[in-house]
Amino acid sequence: MSKSIHAPSARPRQWGSERNRTPLPTVHTRPSDAKILWGRIAIIVTISAWLVYLVTTILRQFLEYGTDNFRLSLEAISYLVVVTFLTFSALMYLVARQGALRRFRDHVRVPRAELDRHFGDHAHDGMTVLVPSYAEEPAVVRKTLWSAALQEYPALRVVLLLDDPPQPKDPATAARLEATRAIAPGIAEALSVPAARFSDALLSFEHELLVGGAPSADAVHRLAREYRHAVGWLRDMAAAEEHEDHVDTFFIEQVLGGLADDLALTATALGAALDDADSGSGSVIATERMLELHRRLVWIFTADTATFERKQYASLSHEANKAMNLNSYIGLMGGRYREEHTPAGVILRPVSGPQRTDLVVPNAEYLLTLDADSLLLRDYCLRLVHFLEQPDNERVAVTQTPYSSFRGSPTRIERLAGATTDIQHILHQGLSEYDATFWVGANAVIRMEALDDILEIETVGGFEIRRYVQDRTVIEDTESSVDLGQHGWTLVNYPERLSYSATPPDFGSLIVQRRRWANGGLLILPKLFTQMRARKRAGRPVRLTEAMLRINYMASIAWASFGLVFLLAYPYDSKLLSPLVLVAALPYFFAQASDLRACGYKGLDILRIYGFNLILLPVNLAGVLKSIEQSLTGKKIPFARTPKVRDRTAAQLLYVVAPFGIVAFSVLTVWRNVVDQNWGNAAFAGFNAVTAMWAIVGNIGIRASLADTWLGLTDWMWVDRRTRAERADERVVTTGAGTAVDDFDWQEALYNGHAAAGEELHGRSARRSRRRAASASRGAPPRENVSSGRRAA
Repeated sequence: MSKSIHAPSARPRQWGSERNRTPLPTVHTRPSDAKILWGRIAIIVTISAWLVYLVTTILRQFLEYGTDNFRLSLEAISYLVVVTFLTFSALMYLVARQGALRRFRDHVRVPRAELDRHFGDHAHDGMTVLVPSYAEEPAVVRKTLWSAALQEYPALRVVLLLDDPPQPKDPATAARLEATRAIAPGIAEALSVPAARFSDALLSFEHELLVGGAPSADAVHRLAREYRHAVGWLRDMAAAEEHEDHVDTFFIEQVLGGLADDLALTATALGAALDDADSGSGSVIATERMLELHRRLVWIFTADTATFERKQYASLSHEANKAMNLNSYIGLMGGRYREEHTPAGVILRPVSGPQRTDLVVPNAEYLLTLDADSLLLRDYCLRLVHFLEQPDNERVAVTQTPYSSFRGSPTRIERLAGATTDIQHILHQGLSEYDATFWVGANAVIRMEALDDILEIETVGGFEIRRYVQDRTVIEDTESSVDLGQHGWTLVNYPERLSYSATPPDFGSLIVQRRRWANGGLLILPKLFTQMRARKRAGRPVRLTEAMLRINYMASIAWASFGLVFLLAYPYDSKLLSPLVLVAALPYFFAQASDLRACGYKGLDILRIYGFNLILLPVNLAGVLKSIEQSLTGKKIPFARTPKVRDRTAAQLLYVVAPFGIVAFSVLTVWRNVVDQNWGNAAFAGFNAVTAMWAIVGNIGIRASLADTWLGLTDWMWVDRRTRAERADERVVTTGAGTAVDDFDWQEALYNGHAAAGEELHGRSARRSRRRAASASRGAPPRENVSSGRRAA
């Protein structure tokens, strides 16, 4: 078994980062009755405090001053709107949290034997795991593919959807691409030996049953030996793995080691069963159970792995987003294709019957979409598909376990981003309590039948483009959740921790991720309202709680960002301030602090997260404004992938300078309000200044801020040096005679037709005229024709 290739070097550990690398338990701790009771009290206090504030402060001001003072009236209304929206978001957190607590209390884990029995008794069409990847480190992709290939599931196919340019000029990029292409074949080769062994063992046992009719004690002994061999194989692989960071730790200890421990437990149980049978106090294991245990080994170590690159085919969409990368492959599933070479590139033609076939894409009953930086625990597929196949879940289209963070982050900002990720996991679990689940794209098991229902087909350039997952916004999973709801499908979060994903390790990469998260929710909101009206007409009205949670999920970043700007920037009259606003907010902060402690963090981290969100305010605003821009222009926003590089990702100048501007403005606000003796506003501004500066020092760093500022101010002065190969590709070869016919491509003319060929010839003629004019102005003769062996562009 080969080690990872081009593994990113370990980052230096910062002071205040996380040391513990042990993940949280797979099954959530059962909450106490007292915790659930306090959650209800928090909801009541929040609503009551807002109502009392409305009556005692806002309405009282209108009663005392009337509407004569227009400025005070406008301030009162705007302040009430801001406080109401912020309180509403806090209330939705408490409501979702309460739903999650109830789900954790009521969840009962399905026993292992029931899973084996379910999949042994039913015929399954298989599952295809799709791993979209673009410019990822091979070591990152490799771990993801291994975690998918070792899933305990019958008929599993793992496909890496490689979206890198297929022929890069840069040698380092080309080497990385070749290493990534070699991952899937390497996994298949590594699995072939244990897969053959365990398949032979299953066949031998089945033959023994045909001959003898019942399993013997020797058969149990041989099965235990097979399990011990599997344990040894996994532990040998774990020992050979490179171990440089906390993600490596998780892969070695939880993915490989966790599976090995599980199989070792089974081997021990088989040995104990033999001991009981020999002593006369037990019996040999039942035949069906023996078959299930043999099949389990075959399922674990058997996986069909492949790599698919859509950019190698001119007939597929090349739009730069993850959704179309997925759609390109899903649209081919269940078909056979022949490659046809044309001047435009390779085209896939569907074939039928005995015709020559270059590509066969098997169909599947279920799809598992998995980000290239995510890892799955061993029984992810079994448990989620078992859930989908229960009698009450026929209309569940998507089930998932919202990802958790890898513990042991070496940087403070990654630790804090991980804390918010683990809090979001709880909230997503709560959304399922109210039928308000959203698809979270990092990992999900999807019914192919449901995707067929939301399929949209269009023709582009004469080729059929299939859209299962919408790419209108960069949060394609959220929009697809609404599409599925319009067709009567539901989504459910499985209440366990079975998936983990990387969090940005520096401020620059975090900016890209959070700006993408903030972009698109407002664009999807009208589609949600359309769905709500349609369900009401169909006699299936949306419950109020579900509607509020969904609206908050899609729009809260927008109103929270603008609301916070108003609170920071506008000097509201002190008469509008009231302790009741603080009382309405405190339950939210206390509940989140409790959740942080339950997830293994510190209660004080709630203040760090507040400052963290303050310095991310410009990022969130940029994402919201991009949504508004897209709604006005109708143009798609390019999908910005979160950078995953070995070194630090530089932050853009605006997002480095803006946090310091927030601190400076907050300090100025403190001074002005102290002079005016407006103590409430002064305290709020002072708190913002302290927490924002705390966040800058702890999460961005003064040195990194200075470096990124200098880079932002001077970056425009520098130009990347092009390699000789790149310049050669861009150079157009001209003819001394000046006739365009010398470069005429008859194949392209036949394929594209008159208009395209004429445009190409006109373009070449114009370029030659410009070059001749430039040569004449320098007093140099036109260049002679140089044969390059390559058609001019």
